[in-house]
Amino acid sequence: MGSNDVQLPSAHSRVITDLVDAIIARGRTLLHGRLEAPTEKLDLLGLSEALLSQRGEASGVAIASMLLQTYAQAPLEERKSFVEALLSTFGANHARVDQAVEKYWKGGNDADIAELHAAAEPRRQELFRRINLADGGTAGLVRMREDVMSFVKQNEALRLVDADFVHLLSSWFNRGFLVLKRIDWRTPGNILEKIKRYEAVHAIAGWDELRSRIEPPDRRCYAFFHPQLADEPLIFVEVALTTGVPEAIAPLLSADRNQIMAANASTAVFYSISNTQRGLSGVSFGSFLIKQVVEDLKRELPNLNTFVTLSPVPGFAAWLEAQLRNERSSLVPLNQRGELLSLLDDAESVVDETALAQAAAIYLICSRNSSGMPSDPVARFHLGNGASLERINVAADRSPNGIRQSFGVMVNYLYDLNQIERNHEAFVSSNELAVSSRLRKLVTDMGASGNR
Repeated sequence: MGSNDVQLPSAHSRVITDLVDAIIARGRTLLHGRLEAPTEKLDLLGLSEALLSQRGEASGVAIASMLLQTYAQAPLEERKSFVEALLSTFGANHARVDQAVEKYWKGGNDADIAELHAAAEPRRQELFRRINLADGGTAGLVRMREDVMSFVKQNEALRLVDADFVHLLSSWFNRGFLVLKRIDWRTPGNILEKIKRYEAVHAIAGWDELRSRIEPPDRRCYAFFHPQLADEPLIFVEVALTTGVPEAIAPLLSADRNQIMAANASTAVFYSISNTQRGLSGVSFGSFLIKQVVEDLKRELPNLNTFVTLSPVPGFAAWLEAQLRNERSSLVPLNQRGELLSLLDDAESVVDETALAQAAAIYLICSRNSSGMPSDPVARFHLGNGASLERINVAADRSPNGIRQSFGVMVNYLYDLNQIERNHEAFVSSNELAVSSRLRKLVTDMGASGNR
């Protein structure tokens, strides 16, 4: 065997049989009730090897449950060591890969390709699949992935482990498994509590404020759920039904606003979208949420003819500050620098609205990341979903968070049902942005180009 071959550590191999027997005996209660708490410290690597060695379903469930329980109770450093072992000990069998490659080059048939595919899969992927069989296995793996994301910051090599998590979670959380539910005041309290706690865009101060967002006839809230996390909303969107496209968030959230009947609304405004599970970062289902909510609203309220967002611009303030401090930057015209420089001393300074709108337009349209995509994460999300950048609203969010992240600027993205698919295809195939003619003109009049 080569130096990279995966072998069972001798210390573990001596105790695997006894360990499995003990776990199975203790785990029989899984068929009738909760697993008993372990009376002695169990080794995560030994449990993992035991789980991979089992063929019986009942014994596998027992071991998987014990592994999850032991991992959850382990201190941080022990969990980190286990994740590092997932990389070093539970990778692919290199000798088997070498043999499969050699066989493929000699024969090259479909069976050889299948064997090469199976050989190249890291053992940790099968370990994750078996852990997932346990009661609460999916939720436990999502929490484990949260740890992995933290550990990657200290050890870049662990991105391989993280990629395996994303690969499997993307399959388990694909659109076919997700259930869309409307959230209203009749929703169970434990779920309402999580909506209140997980709101990430416009904080909900208390129960009265939550009620004002989901109970009135001109308000809607929808969330995606997964059968294995029945009481955990994965992502949710808050919607305001209005008679026009809003320019600011405060009037939209005001408890004293003039409510309208849903049948009188012409516009659906998506003003807050919140992901709730950090362990599912990189597993995309937000686009499905928006599109299905649009379809459901259109079916319920045929009078709706406009679907827009009122979205934050979280990267704008940091980007503009960097441009203003860089005297060589050409992204902010010289005749506007003096006007905008006051923002560096006081983020709440009142500046010329046109200058700020033009700077925001340049950021959203021209500023790109290393992959050629828009720098702003919210812009990437909505433009990637097929929306178009419709309007920039200055002084739209005067909350402390709004000032901090965007000097109060917010954006309307338009979801035109006739253009969504075309816009999406243009974005993913050539990074082409769908932008309204007035915003495009705002940028071209300043001599800015689209890929800086």
